[in-house]
Amino acid sequence: MNIIVAVDNNWAIGKNNKLLVRIPSDQQFFRETTTGKVVVMGRKTLESFPNGLPLKNRTNIVLTRNKNYQAGDAVIVHSVDELHEELKKYNSEDIYVIGGQKIYELLLDECDVAHVTKIDYSYDADAYFPNLDEKPEWKLTADSEEQTYFDVVFSFNKYERIG
Repeated sequence: MNIIVAVDNNWAIGKNNKLLVRIPSDQQFFRETTTGKVVVMGRKTLESFPNGLPLKNRTNIVLTRNKNYQAGDAVIVHSVDELHEELKKYNSEDIYVIGGQKIYELLLDECDVAHVTKIDYSYDADAYFPNLDEKPEWKLTADSEEQTYFDVVFSFNKYERIG
């Protein structure tokens, strides 16, 4: 499985159920990487999308404890066991965990690749991603040149599990 995330200098990912910053080329990378694939998320992440609707041209799987939750054509699961059963239907390489914090923490150990957009800034935040630079089982295997969007400096990074 894969993870895809944008983090700041403190590995923060959001505030008040919103992204810290919207960078068009990061959103384009996300779209190109996940289109036609399976995206796994929590309820709050889904609700942060425009109109709270599942992402187009992807299989959306939402993990929530709410037994009555429904969201368009998204597949709703209510436990980690149910999620694992659902994920067996798909090729692991086509699965992307897209957030939020609890879902990332829950599934990180099951992922082999992490696509991390690093933003060179420290935002006020309330949601975080585990710092892969501090985890010996993860290794930075690719990174892009620094890019800028107005005054925001960022780079695309790929981490792979080595342990």
